[in-house]
Amino acid sequence: MKLEGKVAVVTGASAGMGKDIAYTFAKEGATVYAVARRVERLEELAKSAEGLNGKIIPVGADLTKKEDAEKIIDFAYNDSGKLDILVNNAGIMDDFSPVGDVTDEMLEKVFNLNVYAPFYSIRKAVNIFLKQGRGNIINVASIGGLFGAKAGAAYTASKHAVVGLTKNTGYMYAKKNIRCNAICPGAVETEIGTGDFMKNINMEGMNTIKPNMAGNPRSAKPSEIATVALFLASDDSSFVNGQCIVADGGWTAN
Repeated sequence: MKLEGKVAVVTGASAGMGKDIAYTFAKEGATVYAVARRVERLEELAKSAEGLNGKIIPVGADLTKKEDAEKIIDFAYNDSGKLDILVNNAGIMDDFSPVGDVTDEMLEKVFNLNVYAPFYSIRKAVNIFLKQGRGNIINVASIGGLFGAKAGAAYTASKHAVVGLTKNTGYMYAKKNIRCNAICPGAVETEIGTGDFMKNINMEGMNTIKPNMAGNPRSAKPSEIATVALFLASDDSSFVNGQCIVADGGWTAN
């Protein structure tokens, strides 16, 4: 088992990549605090993990609120007595609007969940890691955080911020035995397309970036991203730090 005895927090764990990451970590021996708003889904996930080497503990939280983004770290640490891994996976898509069409509401909601929530959680976790002398942070960014034509302005800016936060954190704490890496997925079969803003897509923005979408070889299963997260969470990646690992099936290789 790659994560035997480890304690992890995984956000956005009620579906998609977060769900598969939480399950994979539990399968590899970790105690996983699975975080999301939809607690009933987390309870189903915890039940499905019964009999695995580790276990899943549901934690209901609204990560758009600063107090919840910090509370989940305190809860896991106080409940288990330690914290080894933080996976910031929760996120929201925009409506493909270019900057001139972005509303204040959309900008605020996208940044609250995609940027501020992981920032607050990392800040809280790092101080625990410093006391412990070790820690591991995995952020789920996006190829939209590396390129400019994969989403709208709000989402693109938010994921670029996550990439920058990852690199800075990885470097700043490298000598403290704290690692921070990001996964930058391409298209993945998740529920991100059912978000509030995706119900009313900005067609001008969508049509502008559509030629870039045509180069996508295929979409990934969430489990394929979970295996990347497992690698980064385990000692197999002990010398990998401050990196943004692209997992896109070759989409951005052209």
